Amino acid sequence: MVAAICLLLAGCSGSGGARLDSGADAAGAADSGGIKVALITHGGKGDDFWQLVQKGARAAAAKDGIELTYANDSDPAGQAELVRDAIRDKVDGIAVTLAKPQAMKGPVAEAKAAGIPVVGLNSGIDDWRSAGLLQYFGQDESLAGRAVGDKLDGLKARHALCVIHERGNVALEARCAGLKKTFDGETEMLYVEGTDLDAVDAAITADLRQDPGIDEVVTLGAQFARAAVASVKAAGSRARVATFDLDKDLVKAVRSGDVQFAVDQQPYLQGYLAVDSLWLYRTNGNVSGGGVAPVLTGPAFVTKTNVASVERFAAAGTR
Repeated sequence: MVAAICLLLAGCSGSGGARLDSGADAAGAADSGGIKVALITHGGKGDDFWQLVQKGARAAAAKDGIELTYANDSDPAGQAELVRDAIRDKVDGIAVTLAKPQAMKGPVAEAKAAGIPVVGLNSGIDDWRSAGLLQYFGQDESLAGRAVGDKLDGLKARHALCVIHERGNVALEARCAGLKKTFDGETEMLYVEGTDLDAVDAAITADLRQDPGIDEVVTLGAQFARAAVASVKAAGSRARVATFDLDKDLVKAVRSGDVQFAVDQQPYLQGYLAVDSLWLYRTNGNVSGGGVAPVLTGPAFVTKTNVASVERFAAAGTR
């Protein structure tokens, strides 16, 4: 009888042990110590978009106990070398953007050969599987562009100027190409040097002055939308401004009506999911989308009617 009671008590007290196991093993905390992850993007200097990506990545790293490093180079050869640096550092996982997919195939193959899982985010939704990436987190840029084209039709626009701030970036090209597919009006592409906002402003202003028929300027980044608003005023144009991506200042522009709408791909979420997915893979073997389907983070339209729902998050620097 005494033995039976002792066994019963031991069984009850065993629930305390189960709680300990679930806290360590199920959450992966016991196995996550020392995991090193490198986030490597094509982001240029001074681009607020990548600050949002980094914030999300750091939040996931802090939650998972990951040692995170961030590196960026807008030159594809430079970005490829950064991936090779991470391989030499023997990181446990790499998250990378594929703005110029061809340049990244070699480094990704080298990472895989070294037993390092690589996931993609933000750019390269059409190329991540052929590049050998494990998972992908981002927006379907062609779909987003087509959605913008449909929206411009609904707004009765007739002549759109689509401003591409980085020539050859597959994500940016896909946005304007998608817009052109569904927009019933005329679509004109304008290539500008995105690292020089003064030059961007001047180029948009010149196009608007040259062609007064342009009634919509579509930019592919929040800071370029703000430049376009200034360009419209400088040119004395009646064109409206719409954009992909947003930040806290762009949210104010949508609220005021200076910008008609923004397409939100949720960069914070992209950074967060990419880093968290590597932790889940390393600690529990999880692969989002089964390794065959991307995890979509957009598109979502932010307009004057719903901007209040994201304003406080944008003010905190997470949208």
